[in-house]
Amino acid sequence: MSENQEYEIMVIGDAEYKTLLTDKYKHRSPYVRPKASDVTAFIPGTIREMFVKEGDKVEKGQILLILEAMKMNNRLEAPMTGVVKQMLVKTGDIVSKNQILVVVK
Repeated sequence: MSENQEYEIMVIGDAEYKTLLTDKYKHRSPYVRPKASDVTAFIPGTIREMFVKEGDKVEKGQILLILEAMKMNNRLEAPMTGVVKQMLVKTGDIVSKNQILVVVK
């Protein structure tokens, strides 16, 4: 540790911790809560099958698409009753974690 490094205070819950923070941590993107209408990829993977298209009416819990990740088929469901406003992916697309896949309004 070099002499010019300073400790910083990190608060977790009610506890304060004196620590050194990495540059990567200091410059990280802040967490942004996704909108309730956005269906996002919770894990990187490949879109294997799609069951809806733009303009379709959907019910809360209805399966929208299958996301294959780590050799498992994950069903992504409509977060609410509404209409599919945007399909931002197609079958075969490789998606990253937290990528928005479908918007329901």
